[in-house]
Amino acid sequence: MTTHTAPLNFFRAFTVSLLLVLISSACTNPLANSYTTPVIQTIQVTQLATILVTQEVTRVVEIPVTVTPADTPSYTFTPSFNSTISGSPASAPEPLEITILEHSDCMYGPGLGYLYKYSVFTDNSMVAIGRNMDGSWLYIQNTDGWNPCWIQATLVKFPNGDINELPLIYSKLPYSNQYQSPDASAHRDGIEVTISWKAVGMSLDDYRGYLIEAWICQGGALKFVPISYVPPLANNIGSLSVKVTDESGCTMPSSARIYSAQKQGYSDWNNVPWPTYQTTATPGD
Repeated sequence: MTTHTAPLNFFRAFTVSLLLVLISSACTNPLANSYTTPVIQTIQVTQLATILVTQEVTRVVEIPVTVTPADTPSYTFTPSFNSTISGSPASAPEPLEITILEHSDCMYGPGLGYLYKYSVFTDNSMVAIGRNMDGSWLYIQNTDGWNPCWIQATLVKFPNGDINELPLIYSKLPYSNQYQSPDASAHRDGIEVTISWKAVGMSLDDYRGYLIEAWICQGGALKFVPISYVPPLANNIGSLSVKVTDESGCTMPSSARIYSAQKQGYSDWNNVPWPTYQTTATPGD
């Protein structure tokens, strides 16, 4: 009996060769590969690029933006009542020389609740160019006439001149549009007025609380009272409030305004609608 092994071996060899060619073609054919791993890689790279671009755009947007006070005249530190500063630029009083009595903080406004500007040192020679309403704070600057700030009057000495010679000044506050200004309301209970507002969310690094500038009646005179309120950041939620004493007997009306405070400066201010003082009628009236 004759066995035909040659054709069978040839068929087997041909089949194996064909399989090898097909496998080789599948491995080298770019059309085959384009529908497998590269598609997945392309999607992954696109997703990664999108994430990186999004992160970069977010980072740029979060950079604080500070606007120069000179560009925003509406944020000038001005009382709500009518007041005038005597004299004109041609007849303005000359700055008074002063000596710093001790190392002190100089602030952006006439009160310890304002943001810190810089320090002045013992025996520094500077000049005073203005004062606040009651003369408890002085607006001072270097002798060459730049970089003014506010210091407590008790921390300086006048070699010549008198504090009463200085004009009444309301300086500009540093302005930042990083955060919005609070919306506030006020409620009166006799001479006690509660100022309330909704908290403004801020980052831990920026957070400096709130500033309220109030002109309130005490002892028959309208007094300027700056109030800094900085609760712990964890408590900076919901509704916040402070209380002030506002009496009757002043010829000018009381008022207040509120800012959010951050390290770059202050927001625009919002007016606090002020409740009028209601006198209580006595029996028999």
